[in-house]
Amino acid sequence: MKAAYLGPRGTNSHAALVAARLDAEEVALPTIPAVVEAVQDGSVDRGLVPLENSREGAVAATLDALVFDAPDVVIVGELVHRVTYCLVAEEPMAPDEVCTVHSHPQALGQCAGFLRAQLPGAAIVAEPSTADAVRAVAEGGTLAGAAPHAAIGTRGAAALYGATVLAEAIEDDPDNATRFALLARAGGDGAQVDAPHKTALVFWGGGDLKPGWLVDCLTEFSARGINLTRIESRPQRIGLGHYMFFCDLQGAASNPDVAAAIAAVQGHCETVRVLGSYPLGR
Repeated sequence: MKAAYLGPRGTNSHAALVAARLDAEEVALPTIPAVVEAVQDGSVDRGLVPLENSREGAVAATLDALVFDAPDVVIVGELVHRVTYCLVAEEPMAPDEVCTVHSHPQALGQCAGFLRAQLPGAAIVAEPSTADAVRAVAEGGTLAGAAPHAAIGTRGAAALYGATVLAEAIEDDPDNATRFALLARAGGDGAQVDAPHKTALVFWGGGDLKPGWLVDCLTEFSARGINLTRIESRPQRIGLGHYMFFCDLQGAASNPDVAAAIAAVQGHCETVRVLGSYPLGR
């Protein structure tokens, strides 16, 4: 079995994949959409992608890739992974000597308070992943921005690529955590899970410009005593004012009340898709 993740080694996605203990060949890919697409085209059996962070919220790249690029991919499990970051550089220096900081946008957001307080004058450069940032800084290669350079990444990445840790636990939230989704193709072995407890949906269209349309959709769940644990919107990419709504709800899609609610929502919408029904994360 092959399992893809946002690489290279040393990212939080890699650490979460190791924690998942899938007994699979690890496949590092350069972007989140690439991971989702690899599951879609069957080049890997599983994919592990970040779904939401406790501080920065949903990972838009994951949600968009699932809807627009992967009609045959479903979520078959989830893993909640504790996330902590270090500020690292090629060689020892005081943090306030740093002129440019490199990292993935999610990590930069999760450490925004530290950056404002400790490095207010530093330029910020977004990189494809935290491990890419750490590796580039450790290797002292050509980097955008003024020197000296530093990166935000994990202690594991610093050890892996030989970087020097300048500061630890720099995340703004001491309880910082990311929820990862385990992906597989629908209908395969990965889609068959025992005793699912959560269902993820996306829906859009129909009468979405009509007053009360969203309330009508959500009432189908509340009227049946089904609790929604998350709801958020993303642009539908057909013009301003049209959105997709992602929600997580308690209960399996096979539960009679959940199934009835989903069927009723379909009466209000152009599209309703079950993104997965799976056990609660640990």
